[in-house]
Amino acid sequence: MSQQQASVAVSTVIFALRSDPATGISTVWIPVVRRIRQPDEGRWALPGGPLRVDADLEEAARDHLLETTGLTPKYLEQLYAFGKVGRSPGQRVVSIVYWALVESDEAARATVGENVTWLSTDELPELAFDHNLIVDYALWRLRTKMEYSRIAHAFLGDTFTLAQLREVHEAVRQKPLDPANFRRTIESSKTVVPTGEFVTGARHRPARLYRYDGSIDLADSGPLQ
Repeated sequence: MSQQQASVAVSTVIFALRSDPATGISTVWIPVVRRIRQPDEGRWALPGGPLRVDADLEEAARDHLLETTGLTPKYLEQLYAFGKVGRSPGQRVVSIVYWALVESDEAARATVGENVTWLSTDELPELAFDHNLIVDYALWRLRTKMEYSRIAHAFLGDTFTLAQLREVHEAVRQKPLDPANFRRTIESSKTVVPTGEFVTGARHRPARLYRYDGSIDLADSGPLQ
């Protein structure tokens, strides 16, 4: 029996929405970093790295994100632990994976360069290790959670129109939604409240601005909050 010890790493899937200039349709994108050493040298991978012995898991996730992308997401939640034998050639690695959501404006300020870029989740190449599986699982969690939580708020500013909120749902769920039905669903959910303000400078009837009910946390961690 091998006496090799497993090492622990922390990685993060960061989602942001980007609009196609030609169509105006928003899709989900992620930042990735290029592997500069073996194994899988040259392939794109999720931001992350080894867990320091003096760092908490979430602290490590945030530190790796800041170092590689410059991002500081307001929504960060633990996704899953990936530890299949053989997922990292030559060594035994268990990855604690987080997922994060950032607004488009923050995503536009992220660090990019030769070894850091953004990729559409609709057109991902083969990523390092099992990172395609990790992204697929994170997308499934995002779409599932979008159905019942206020998680869409993390893609938006403090205030937004119902049309902007619907665009987020359509981008994540990958299907058009009827505006009238969406409005009724959101208003009956009581998760958003009108601010009493309207979009200024509009040519047509100004759209009402809403905000999320601040008494509900984006990520409910129960007693671990």
